[in-house]
Parts: sequence; structure tokens; C-alpha cells
Amino acid sequence: MILLSDPRVAAVSSRDDGEPLVDLREVPGLWVDGRAADPAGAYARVRLGVADRLLAAQRALPAGLRLLVVEGYRPYRAQLDIFTGYRDELRRRHPDWPADRLHRETTKFLSPVEVAPHSTGGAVDLTLCDAGGVELDMGTALDATPEESADACFTAARHIPVSAWRNRKVLVAALSGAGLVNYPTEWWHWSYGDRYWALMTGAPHTRYGPL
Repeated sequence: MILLSDPRVAAVSSRDDGEPLVDLREVPGLWVDGRAADPAGAYARVRLGVADRLLAAQRALPAGLRLLVVEGYRPYRAQLDIFTGYRDELRRRHPDWPADRLHRETTKFLSPVEVAPHSTGGAVDLTLCDAGGVELDMGTALDATPEESADACFTAARHIPVSAWRNRKVLVAALSGAGLVNYPTEWWHWSYGDRYWALMTGAPHTRYGPL
């Protein structure tokens, strides 16, 4: 499992092809949930190429299922605040952890700001729902931490209900088939064009840099 703290991620050459952000609330056919809404509406924006791939993934879903997008672009300041907040929470819980373990454990749930996929507009957090908007059981809540879920938030976790495991397989098949890459500690997190995507796909550089 390659974490975002891995030096190989930071070593990927960062470029930006200038592709614009689009507001998913204005994209016909995609549903956006408001639980992560911010006053500027950043949460609903992703790069155009990500939006296109989400539409392709949705077309690949079984009849009656929909993608439900929760968060896309996350500005640098917001990423830094939630990263340091979770790191400090883990430090309080585990005062015996050395600094390197504390950093590694933090990055199982949140990316260091210097390589953060969300801050490029290339990442999206999402889940599955039915045609009425009711979310499917995915085994944990979206944004469940490894600590609180006993690692059940890991995409490949098997200590979850069979129905949830099957739902994850559907999500993985649709999104990976559309060219997005999953962060393996978070079943809901998918990205395209960022450093993590480039490393996992063998691309020579990113398509999207930090915004």
C-alpha cells in the first residue's frame, strides 16, 4: 500500500495543463451532496477531465444506481487546517508515537498539503446512492477514520458486511474503468491527474498542479 506520505509521491514531477474547474452542480446527470459545502462553493468544483470521467463512471453503473459527490476541490488553507487538526488529535491519543509514525498514520486519512490531490481539483470524495438519493451501505461512513473504523475504511477491507463489500466492488469497477485512481485507505477517495494518480499509473508527470 502506497501512502501519500511516501517520498515517491512527492518526487513526481508536477505540471499543470491549465484545464479549468467546473461546478458539478451545473453538470446535468451528476448529483452533489451538500454536507461538505463551503461558502465559496469550492467543494462542488473539479477539473473538467474529472467531471468527464465521473459521467463515464456513472454510465457504467448498474441500472438504478447513481454517484453522489460529496467533495471535490479543497483549497490549500482548508487542507492544512484539517491535516493539522487530525494529526494533533492522533498526537493526543497516542503520545508515545514518534514523529515519523504520527505523520504516517495521519496520512492514512489526510494528505500532506504539498501533495494533496484535492488541492489540485483532481480529486473527489463520493459514494453510491439509489435512484431516490438514498445512500447504499458501503461498510463505513464516508470520511470514517482508520482509528474509529478499525481500518474498515480501507477499500479492500473484508471485515464489513457482504452487501457493503459488493457495493464497493461496483464503485471500484465503475471509477477505475473511467480512469480514476483510488486511495486505498479511503474507499470514497478517487483522483485523476494529480501526483498520486501519476505514480500509480506510471505517468511521467501530473496533469494538474495545486490551485
